[in-house]
Amino acid sequence: MKVLMINGSPHAKGTTYRALSEVAGELNKNGIETEIVQIGDKVIAGCVGCSACRKLGKCIKDDIVNDLILKVQQGDGLIVGSPVYYASLNGTLKCLLDRLFYAGSGFENKPAAAVAVARRAGTTSTIDIINKYFALKGMPIVTSQYWNMCFGSNGEQAEQDGEGMQTMRLLGNNMAYLIKCIKAGEQAGIKAPVKENQIRTNFIK
Repeated sequence: MKVLMINGSPHAKGTTYRALSEVAGELNKNGIETEIVQIGDKVIAGCVGCSACRKLGKCIKDDIVNDLILKVQQGDGLIVGSPVYYASLNGTLKCLLDRLFYAGSGFENKPAAAVAVARRAGTTSTIDIINKYFALKGMPIVTSQYWNMCFGSNGEQAEQDGEGMQTMRLLGNNMAYLIKCIKAGEQAGIKAPVKENQIRTNFIK
């Protein structure tokens, strides 16, 4: 069992990484492997709606997005962490998620969670936006005791947020529990729901 964790910060060891590491620690204690992938500080192009991915099964722009599609497909869960710079998730991460979820397939029924970090505010709106990606792919959204957020301008400050760190630990335990329940269900012969072909309705007369 393995959970992919996307660090949407350009800072490899900043606040986002510290929060994700706290979640990873609890997942590891539960026997679940974790991988934190940092998107870095390079420009990631956004989706242009070309729809080539529908034929290719991947994004026409061959970069980190296609690597992450495979990692999500092969894993058992997904956690996306983002810093808040200006009232919402990091712009580079937004571009990545648009393409990842538009071009990706096979994400259904994999537990997922959003984590947001900030110096002060903007975390709830960031979590709401990231959660919408999961909802549109039929991914169970994992929660904790509070919104999955942590505060601080750097990793050291984040460690002083006792409630935030506790929230991250419970998130890790809750995700481990859900993944194990899904695996147990599969072993007991409980099959995932069969997805119907999507009906697309246009509201233009």
